[in-house]
Parts: sequence; C-alpha cells; structure tokens
Amino acid sequence: MDSTAKSWWYLLSTAVFLAVAAWAPLYIPDWLLVLEIAFSVLTGLLLLRLFVIYHDQQHHAILPKSKVAEWMMRGFGIIALSPSSIWRASHNHHHNHNSKIKGSHIGSFPIMTLDHFQKASKSARWIYLFMRHPVTIFSGYLTVFMHGMCLRPFIMKPREHWDCLLALMLHAGLGAWLLMFHGWDDWLLVQVIPHAIASAIGSYLFYAQHNFPDVSFYDKSGWTYDRAALESSSHLKTGPVMAWFTANIGLHHIHHLNARIPFYRLPEAMAAIPELRNPKVTTLLPRDILRCLRLKVWDVKKQRMVGLDESDA
Repeated sequence: MDSTAKSWWYLLSTAVFLAVAAWAPLYIPDWLLVLEIAFSVLTGLLLLRLFVIYHDQQHHAILPKSKVAEWMMRGFGIIALSPSSIWRASHNHHHNHNSKIKGSHIGSFPIMTLDHFQKASKSARWIYLFMRHPVTIFSGYLTVFMHGMCLRPFIMKPREHWDCLLALMLHAGLGAWLLMFHGWDDWLLVQVIPHAIASAIGSYLFYAQHNFPDVSFYDKSGWTYDRAALESSSHLKTGPVMAWFTANIGLHHIHHLNARIPFYRLPEAMAAIPELRNPKVTTLLPRDILRCLRLKVWDVKKQRMVGLDESDA
C-alpha cells in the first residue's frame, strides 16, 4: 500500500519546511517579533506532522525497506524526545493491548475501574489522577516526552535505551548553545515553544483518541483486536489544515485496525469501506476537549468512562 515516491515526498518536504521554519527566528530582526513567533508556532506544528510521519515509518507503513529512511527517522526520534528503542516497544504494546482494562497502561494513559480507584491507596489515587491531569497532558514536553519517553526508560534500562540519554543530552546541548550565543528569547522561539506546542497537541491527541465519552474498555474475555480498534479508538475530526499538520492521525480507528496503512491513504480507506464510516467521534472544539478531560475512571456497571463527580468516590 506504500507508494515510495509519495512517502519520500511527504517525508522530505516536511523535513525541509521544518528546518527552514525552525531556524528562521535566528535570522529575523528582533523588531519583527510577531513574525518570529509565527515561525516558532509553525515549527511546532511541523514537528507534530513529522512526528506522525515518524510514527508511520516506525510501524513500517511507509518506506519499510529503506535503511536511509530508518536512520533518518531514528535521528528524528531523538530530536523529538521519542527515541526508537522506547517508542517501538511501548507503542507496539499499546496497539496490541489497546482498551484492555488491565495491561493497557504501557504506552498509554492509565485506566482504573471505579471500584479499583475507590479501593486504591491515597498515593495510588494521586499518581493516577496526576498522570491523567490536564496540566500533565498539556505539559507533555516535560512530562510525557522528556520524562516518560527519555529519562525514565534510560534509568530503568540504560543499555537498552541509550538513545534516550542521547536525546536528553542533545536537548541540553542545543539549549545551552542557544542561551550562550543567541539569548533566552531565541532559546524560547527555536526550542521551547515549538517542542511545547508539538508535545502538548501530540499528548492530547493520544489521550483523546482513547479517552472520549463513547469509548469502550474490556476485560480479557470481551477483548478482540478489531473491537478495540473500532470501538475504543476515535475519529478525531479536524479541519483540512489541522488534518495536514496531524497527518490524518485523527482517523485513528482505521490506523488501529491496520497500522500498515500509510497516513496519506487513511481517507481513501474510510471512503472505500462502508464499515469504517460510522466511527465514534470527538473533535478539537473546546466543549469536546472538556468532555474528554473530565473522564477519569471506567464504571463497569454503566459501561462507560465517568468523571469523579459522577461516582461515589
């Protein structure tokens, strides 16, 4: 299903756009601050797009036989604070255990049943709610990526995840260079703001694609791969501009059904297969974001995710 020419075009064009946008603030006069900020925001959105392309390549959905693409994407994974060693292990686990009440926490946001939450210790509750808190999600640059995808894996298995240390060192080195030779303003514009934007949107997308009002979770007896894809992965609707910057990852139910479909062919798959046209939907509208963020635990009796204000907890 992969078109080599298309895949290289999307990868290389996005990488070039990203490189130009990322370094532009260093060469734009300081009095054009609005333009500098615009390029900084654009860099964050292009980082997000290239991350989804990286995600596709790691699934072997695009350029599966290209060693050049493999090494390019490994390098990008380090830049994006999502090194290949931990990304592949955790994300493959996520695909194979998505929506299971037990075992789905690796590579995803944790899920507790209401009963389990009520019986948990105060410290366990606190950790659980902290990991699902909006501040934690939207601070993904520090919490999800720098800590969760780099620092923690390296501390736990340093030999296996040496690339996680390399990612942290690279970010520290880039930050030091920018601060030393360009100042704190360029450090913010070139490094902090773009990564904060890409990480915040990316973390929320990953959360909302599996934590939305109509989501389903299963115990071992009720779980199947197809059901998990179609009933526990959302179609996060966006406009055409955001669909481009997110490389169609909003069509997440199709991606989970078959991770080998390239991102640029997900709309084709939805149009061609009637069974894929009625997915569970959420959006990036404020009301839907709030609906997703307030969900905390799985209520077994009600068979839906609920907020703590809906429970006796």
